[in-house]
Amino acid sequence: VEDQRARWERKRSRTAKELLETEHKYLEQLDLVLTYFVTILKAKEMLKPAVLETIFGPLESLYSASHVLSLHLEKGNLGPGLENFCQSLDLYGHYAENLEQANKTLKEQVRKSKSFRRFKKLQETRPQFQGRKLEDLLPLPLQRLHQYKHFFRDLLENTSPDTAEYQKLAKTVKSVCEVSHWVQDIFDKRENSLQLLRVQKLLKGQKTQVLTPGRWYIREGWLLVVPSKGEELKRRMFFLFSDILIAAKPCHPLHLLNSNKLSCQAVYPLHQCSVDKVFGHTWSQGGLLSLSFPHKTLLLMSSNQQEINDWYRSLKAAVR
Repeated sequence: VEDQRARWERKRSRTAKELLETEHKYLEQLDLVLTYFVTILKAKEMLKPAVLETIFGPLESLYSASHVLSLHLEKGNLGPGLENFCQSLDLYGHYAENLEQANKTLKEQVRKSKSFRRFKKLQETRPQFQGRKLEDLLPLPLQRLHQYKHFFRDLLENTSPDTAEYQKLAKTVKSVCEVSHWVQDIFDKRENSLQLLRVQKLLKGQKTQVLTPGRWYIREGWLLVVPSKGEELKRRMFFLFSDILIAAKPCHPLHLLNSNKLSCQAVYPLHQCSVDKVFGHTWSQGGLLSLSFPHKTLLLMSSNQQEINDWYRSLKAAVR
């Protein structure tokens, strides 16, 4: 038991030391943004207060929270430091919600304002920035949130469960994980919106409405459609979403406007669909899937075994 405790203590000390060292580095980087951008921009009144707020969000509050945490860590007061830190965790979620708009507004100001463009370039050439741009530094708080999760988990694993500090660490880990899920959810939704928009732009015309609230993009790829009568196999691009499957074919390569687009051939709703493997159960070449809808059966084929298995799993999951 004594040996176990000594091992815990050694690991815990190492983690606490690394947490403090990386916290100092994180604060230095935030300080660059606050000193060379936020403070000077406020003093010069180069940007409107609302624009400044949109670009930097709650960065000053995040800096204050981390500064207080580092002071507690320096004194070895982990418990009180964590209690204080937990109260400001929501700021990371709000920062993530604002980040896309922050980047958009920053790009806009660089394009519109010559004086801001020159100021930004001048600040970024300072040796302290080591060649990094403001855009590289803005995501720092969210990268740090991810690191906190691992540091606090490691500390928890190497703390004796019968101490008061263990309870505070457990509470902190839970809170950090909740905020991390919130941040991940924001990124997933944003990525999904970009995928829906990309597919919408790929399809010729506006008849097929891809951008629908609650719809999730899953996958896409070329598959061969096996016709019911003895016709040739048709190569089609399929887009799988959480509620529909879209089949499309390339537009004519000589078409003036749509040569690089796809023409939608069919939209299959998945709520009354069943999926079966016709062949492809063994490690032979490729496979065949059967998709049954109320008024149609679709046979899809690929010569790639892995591809057909992936499509089968994705379709089953989407239908479910």
